[in-house]
This record gives sequence, structure tokens and C-alpha cells, in this order.
Amino acid sequence: FNLMKNFLVTGCAGFIGSHLTEILLLKKNKVIGVDNLSNGKLKNLASFKGSKNFNFINCDINDSKISNLLDEVDVVYHLAALADIVPSIQKPSDYFWSNVNGTFNLIKNCKNKQIKKFIYAASSSCYGIPQNYPTSENSPIDPQYPYALTKRLGEEIIIHFGKIFNIPTVSLRLFNVYGPRARTSGTYGAVFGVFLAQKLAKKPFTVVGDGNQTRDFTYIDDVVNAFIEMLNIKIKNEIFNVGSGNTYSVNNL
Repeated sequence: FNLMKNFLVTGCAGFIGSHLTEILLLKKNKVIGVDNLSNGKLKNLASFKGSKNFNFINCDINDSKISNLLDEVDVVYHLAALADIVPSIQKPSDYFWSNVNGTFNLIKNCKNKQIKKFIYAASSSCYGIPQNYPTSENSPIDPQYPYALTKRLGEEIIIHFGKIFNIPTVSLRLFNVYGPRARTSGTYGAVFGVFLAQKLAKKPFTVVGDGNQTRDFTYIDDVVNAFIEMLNIKIKNEIFNVGSGNTYSVNNL
């Protein structure tokens, strides 16, 4: 971990990315944060935007300037992505451009740099509707929506080109992350954020179906801890599920 002091965090103004960036800066690291603000918000950077060790770059991961940003980076944390299921059905080209092309552009530009590790935020949606709970990493892959497919393709791109470019990679498949700064806008976001927005507005909760369907919910601090643990030099070229290990019904939530 001491050998890794310079980080690039894509999606740094997003929910998870901003928490990860904050912790990296608290640990006295230098962070280049990249975000095109399509999902992220500048207010998520409020607690650390004045840090001398933080450099925010407003650009897309498909941008050619990504290459220069990687020149002195030890570790890439790739969290930038278009999220949510329904919009991915409505605009699949946008999701493919961001989550697949963008991911390829990022790791392509890592070639011949001094990247010691590339850590990718994957999605548990790659399993579709799992047969077993808790769901293991060797469960069948069955993406049900364009969002899930593009995140899975991004994961395969990272693993494949990591091997070709000799860059150690780790992929974390995240299960329904919640906590401070979680998005509460829109009707297609994670159920936790949607419910929270409805509660604040004193509106009834929108429950789809009978509400007996279950999800695993994972607190943001636990997810950030998982990302930090992946800096261990012994952990490389692996995939991990990151969840609480329990499931809760929507009615219970």
C-alpha cells in the first residue's frame, strides 16, 4: 500500500466515487478525480475539493486527454458509468458508449504506463435473478438488461486487457449500495434512494409487485473498505462480490 500514493478515480463526483476519494485523501494520497458530471454532482466533492492533493478534471472517460492523466498514476479506480436499468433500455447506445467504449478507452491508455493495479466497480446485476442467496462469484452470468450487460462487458474488457498489458486487475461486483450522498432523484434509481426521496417529500412509497422480492443492501463505508482492501499487493486478477451477505424484502425496507 505504501508503494501506491497516486490514484486516478473515475466517477469521483458520484455517490461511491466521492466517498472513496475522500478516504484516499484522508490517507494522505494524491488523487486525480475524473467526472463528466452526467451522474455525479459537484456538491459531492465539497468536503475535499480544496485539498492540495486533489485535482478534479471535468472530462469524459472516452476523452483523449485521459492518456496524459495516467502518466504518474499508480492505481486506477474505475467507477464512472451510466447507471439504472430503465434508461439503459431507452438509450442503449449511450450506455454502450460510456460503460463499454469508455472502459476500453481507459484501460487502453494504461498500456505502457506504470499502473500497479486497475480496480473496477462491477455490478451484481450480471447475475440476473440469482438462484442462490447469498450469491457466490461462480454463479451463472445472466444479464437481464442493457445496463447489466454493459457493466459485465466492461468487466471482461478489464480482465482481458489487464492480462495482455500485464496490469493486475480486480473487479468488485457491488450489491445495492446505500448511504449518505446516494442518489434520490429519478424513479428508476436504487430502491433505497427512491424511498428516501419519497419519505422526505411525505409521499407514499412506490412498491412494485407484492414487495416480497428481496435484495442485498450494502452500506457505503463497507464498500469503500472493500475498495481499499484491494490495494493489498497479494490480491490480483480476482473477482469479488461485495455485499452484506443478507437479503431483505422491499416490504421490510
